[in-house]
Amino acid sequence: MVSYDDVPRSDSSSDFDMLLNMGPQHPSTHGVFRMLLKIDGEVVTHAEPHIGYLHRGSERLTEVEQYHQVVTLMDRLDYLSNFNNEWVYCRAVEKLIGVNIPERAEYIRVILGELNRIASHLLFIGTFGLDIGAMTPVMFAFRGRERIQSLFESVSGARMMHNYFHIGGLKEDLPENFSDNISRLIPILREDIEETDRLLSFNELFVSRTKGVGVISKELAIDYGWTGPCLRACGVGYDVRRTEPYSVYDRFDFKIPTTLDGDCWDRYFVRVMEIYESLSIVEQALEQMPDGSVNVMGRRLVRPAKNDVYMKAENPRGEIGIYLISDGSDKPYRLKVRPPSFCNLSALKELITDTYVADAVVILGSLDIVLGEVDR
Repeated sequence: MVSYDDVPRSDSSSDFDMLLNMGPQHPSTHGVFRMLLKIDGEVVTHAEPHIGYLHRGSERLTEVEQYHQVVTLMDRLDYLSNFNNEWVYCRAVEKLIGVNIPERAEYIRVILGELNRIASHLLFIGTFGLDIGAMTPVMFAFRGRERIQSLFESVSGARMMHNYFHIGGLKEDLPENFSDNISRLIPILREDIEETDRLLSFNELFVSRTKGVGVISKELAIDYGWTGPCLRACGVGYDVRRTEPYSVYDRFDFKIPTTLDGDCWDRYFVRVMEIYESLSIVEQALEQMPDGSVNVMGRRLVRPAKNDVYMKAENPRGEIGIYLISDGSDKPYRLKVRPPSFCNLSALKELITDTYVADAVVILGSLDIVLGEVDR
């Protein structure tokens, strides 16, 4: 039983402060996440985040799985960034064993990874609108997201848990009609996001609920280890795809959207602009993609020599890193994830203190966390 005395008092505390449990109900807190708020009227005077309700032991489970089996755990780590998480893990193992994958596989990984980024951002836009009380944007956003998920299903056979990126390349080549399908899909997706953008981005009520709310400086964001759209909303143009290009990203022309104020509206709008850039990357990759094989490993058992490696990439929430240690067996000795959602969530207490309760909901939503990765 949590008592009033369990929460630290501040100078602003009064005899009228009360405790309020927010969560752990999903989707109200974007996952099974709990905040213990101390409030004075409508003002939050203290916030204590509690994680761990979704702990699934993913890092520990990798030690009893063969290297190729670990890919399925990456799917479930951040279930909105499936392809991106499979990708960074496969790159880590490929670096460990010294394998270069075929060019066609690289382009397919980029296309699917960027479509995954768009699908994730569309989900964020829709649910962020819901956090503020707007119902229509989630209908528009999910319309586009469902089109992408259907395309993913045609490629991997699954709508979310794909297990499609394999060590050494891909499980299999794309369906024969993939290029035609995606060529028809891209202009439809662009219309979907433009319609949502026009409806929500500069809506007077939406702007009043998000502009100037949850402000963080770029210095403090860096101190907390922020990455991804949250950091770029503070004016820091850090994106692993550009600062340390991997795969074939150095062959594409794209911008890294940034804003300056570091508030909830900026964190939202950076993601909107990123969708347009991702669509451009997909178009360029589709045009440049060569023919050829998609895997150099086949189904051979992976058994790296004793070594360790760190690999990072840019997923929809920020920089995700994989630290992998091999002891020479067919299973990882240790695997450690550098999770963007966990790092971005670390500043929540600072962001929420001295805001209104209604703003606390908006601030949490603007971070776009996925608890499967936070609790991992």
